[in-house]
Amino acid sequence: MTFALGPAILFCPADRPERFRTALERADAVILDLEDAVLPAAKATARGNLIDADIDPDRVIVRVNAPGTEAFASDLATLSQTDFRTVMVAKTEDPASLASFDSRFSLIALCETARGVHAADGIAAHPQIVAMMWGAEDLVASIGGTSSRRPDGAYRDVARYARSRVLVEAAAHGKSAIDAVHIDIDDVDGLTDEATDAAASGFAATACIHPSQVSVIRAAYRPDDDTLTWARAVLVAAEQERGVFRFQGRMVDEPVLRHARSVVARGA
Repeated sequence: MTFALGPAILFCPADRPERFRTALERADAVILDLEDAVLPAAKATARGNLIDADIDPDRVIVRVNAPGTEAFASDLATLSQTDFRTVMVAKTEDPASLASFDSRFSLIALCETARGVHAADGIAAHPQIVAMMWGAEDLVASIGGTSSRRPDGAYRDVARYARSRVLVEAAAHGKSAIDAVHIDIDDVDGLTDEATDAAASGFAATACIHPSQVSVIRAAYRPDDDTLTWARAVLVAAEQERGVFRFQGRMVDEPVLRHARSVVARGA
């Protein structure tokens, strides 16, 4: 099982069925959210909307409530009545909690608490996990903090640690990683910087909360023409070389070639 839906994945509340199709048209994939975006009183209606939804299940992720909650059990019962098979598990904290999902489901673990980030290694190793995502706001709240960002908009060190740990543990187990949402919708420059960094760091996608963020994320993940031209050229040159070689004034070895292959893949 692999994850290949990115780079721009748009959250959509499951209690807003009139938005489902439009969201899917605008983004690379959609996360239909049964958790935080839906008030408790509206969750039953939201589950009914999933059952009735007539959209491409291969481009849909369903975010369910945290394991162990009453809502989680109801979410599982709903999923069995749909064709949706990619599930984002909110507040994943223990790989054992994923045993409720049978082999039909591909899972995305959302590590957004201190316990979840701490257990990221074991969670990433779970055979049904195809991707890992982290979340800043719930993480800081679980620690007792009040803000994931400094006044200048940059993440605090604890959030940066969680982001890095989830990315590294996912990669260590051959899984993809999804970067957290940028909640300041009007901060286009901030989103651009974060999505550009996410792509360069190895994230497969960035989640977003508003359709206007989709184009920004796509542009950030897409290599510019000069970088793509260089990557293609250095890979061609490598076919004629042995071991380390010099190309356009730069030393090239296998790690550089892997970077080039990633650039070409993102530019496809």
